[in-house]
Amino acid sequence: MTNMIGWDIGGAHLKAAWVEDGRLREAVQVPCRLWQGLGELDAALAAALARLPPDAGHAVTMTGELVDLFDDRAQGVHTLIDRICAALPGRRLRIYAGRRGLLAPDEARGHAMEVASANWMASAEVVARFLPSALLVDMGSTTTDIVPVRDGAVAARGVTDHQRMAVEELLYTGLTRTPVMAMERTALIAGERLPMMAEYFATSADLHRVLGCLDEAADQHPAADNGPKTVEASIRRLARMVGHDAADFAPAVWRAMARDLTERQVRRIHDAAERVISAMDPPLPEDAPVVGAGVGRAVAATVAARLGRPCREFAELVGAPGLGWVSGCAPAAAMALLGWRPDKN
Repeated sequence: MTNMIGWDIGGAHLKAAWVEDGRLREAVQVPCRLWQGLGELDAALAAALARLPPDAGHAVTMTGELVDLFDDRAQGVHTLIDRICAALPGRRLRIYAGRRGLLAPDEARGHAMEVASANWMASAEVVARFLPSALLVDMGSTTTDIVPVRDGAVAARGVTDHQRMAVEELLYTGLTRTPVMAMERTALIAGERLPMMAEYFATSADLHRVLGCLDEAADQHPAADNGPKTVEASIRRLARMVGHDAADFAPAVWRAMARDLTERQVRRIHDAAERVISAMDPPLPEDAPVVGAGVGRAVAATVAARLGRPCREFAELVGAPGLGWVSGCAPAAAMALLGWRPDKN
């Protein structure tokens, strides 16, 4: 079989990538509000499969087991494995279990905690195939992964979500879906630092949109108020965060607010990257690049510059420069590459 499709089942998006004869050919991302029910996954799978070849093997990773649709992560893993098996009857299907590699579905059910949220390791494994040393910075819509690679192997200190959060290899800050109230306690408004309301009035997408640096294709979910995705509407949402109306200040004031908050987001990622690098023994070589991935890979490039390191984009690294969603769907692309074997699919 010449085709392999890699899947990354998230809580907010479903991502898929297609490898043919060892080369990435396509990648797609479909919104999937999994917390609203398994029907969301069924619809997203159907939409993705319509754009992919039918005669393929499949390799799956996931983070969607975390959504509150499930009582716990093990139930989530088992349910998602069952669901994708039902969607792909009779297909060759393997489930990624981190350091255990790709397992048959029945075996994967017995290693649910290793299957859970292992997508970051798949991306880092592929980076390690191409670079002996690097720092993967994958900023998605919701989270940012910071994963060191050294001597051609993944050198992360954490494995589970809570371990990775404790050492800042996993940050809950993303390009589009992060509630602004979770980013900082205060915002800069006309020379004052005003406290922000603990209300879901605006998201990080609003910040980047106001600054003119948001690829709208990356923002696939409704705005916080279900309103329009325009600069004016984003300013209105940001103004609410500090108890104001948009008309209370000139647009330049709201742009300054957005710049301040996005700067603090970049600084948080930079500081975490510095911590990850400083924990490495032996140290990460000074010429080891940052590999930028995710819809926020431009932020990763900014972090690389602050670290004084070169930046490589994930898609370029894996031989698919300019191919649509490959960098934005790095774990899915990684699954397709890890799962593909000549004459063994």
